[in-house]
Amino acid sequence: MKSFGPSHLIANYGKRPFDVARGEGVYLYDTSGKRYLDFASGIAVNTIGHAHPAFAEALCAQAKRLVHVSNLFGIPEQERLAGRIVQRAGAGKVLFCNSGAEANEALIKLARLHGRRLSGQEGQRYTIITAENAFHGRTFGGMAATPQDKIQNGFRPMLSGFRHAPLNNIERFAALADDSVAAIFLETIQGEGGLHVADFGFLREIQALCKERNILFMLDEVQCGIGRSGHFFAFEEAGVKPDAIGMAKGLGGGYPIGAIWVSDPHADLFQPGSHGTTFGGAPLACAAAHAVLDAIENEHLLENVRSLAPDFHSSLKNLVNDHPHLLAEVRGGGFMVGLGLKVDAMALRDAALAVGLLGVPAGTRAFRLLPPLNVNKEQLESAVTCMDQALSALAESKIATDGN
Repeated sequence: MKSFGPSHLIANYGKRPFDVARGEGVYLYDTSGKRYLDFASGIAVNTIGHAHPAFAEALCAQAKRLVHVSNLFGIPEQERLAGRIVQRAGAGKVLFCNSGAEANEALIKLARLHGRRLSGQEGQRYTIITAENAFHGRTFGGMAATPQDKIQNGFRPMLSGFRHAPLNNIERFAALADDSVAAIFLETIQGEGGLHVADFGFLREIQALCKERNILFMLDEVQCGIGRSGHFFAFEEAGVKPDAIGMAKGLGGGYPIGAIWVSDPHADLFQPGSHGTTFGGAPLACAAAHAVLDAIENEHLLENVRSLAPDFHSSLKNLVNDHPHLLAEVRGGGFMVGLGLKVDAMALRDAALAVGLLGVPAGTRAFRLLPPLNVNKEQLESAVTCMDQALSALAESKIATDGN
């Protein structure tokens, strides 16, 4: 059900399919009472679903103590959260911010500081290499790192200092990695770019290239991190150790928080006055992140993803066989799944909505399924059934439209 009357919102998001009323677990309800199986998860944000009791209690308790104080003062819960991230990422330090775009912007600044340290002056070594089909945000730094016309269109000229090469092509990356390059910056699993996965061998080769040429190896885990792959960070299975990591989305479980982790050899690049944020790492945001990490640990959610994801992927691959004119392949990992399409992604989104399943287009030819990490087997099976129904309805509609 849509609300009545004119909207006072700028129309940069286009038409919304319905108005949201509430959420519970893996389900979302619109204002007419219709229930949807939410495999959009706020675009990979709602790590532990909607209205998780411990999450709600943690935010309420913190709101009664302290919401905001700024980074002019020490925040104990921020320090403790940094420690928990360091335990996962390794020896280093953490800088908090508010979003994935801000995390990536901080990593771009880190790369420039690294280049200045190496060259001894600004403007000599500041180039960053990213992958084709990447998405690193909508700030000017993020857009420049994102080689997609739909992102950059209307905002050129872009910030200088970025080069791009095909994901998983080490030869092309190596050819670009000259003495002007400060960092290579990659998504372990591309999100907006279509759920393309960085091969483990490629990541190891990039790490070796970076070490050889004194280049920062930076990973954007804004969407694929915080357990979505079945590991806390998606790169873990490749056996690599980046110099810096960007994270956000799932870290706050629905409350805005972002962070970067920087390894010890480079953690001193930021000094007082070189970067800052008013809201980053505020007490309430940290309380949300602690509740998410507690749930991941106490409810064994990484194990849940690793246990259930193989059958989920297998069932979706069966849909490719059943609907070969609509689906091309299944990509991604864990609970970050992409259906490669032969039809427009928005058409599949609408067909899925009609049968009560929420997903997220990734460009025009991919459709993301991003369930919360605490989803169960029956809910995954229900999502596959809904997707089968949506594809069947879409096929019938296409036949009718084509007149066949």
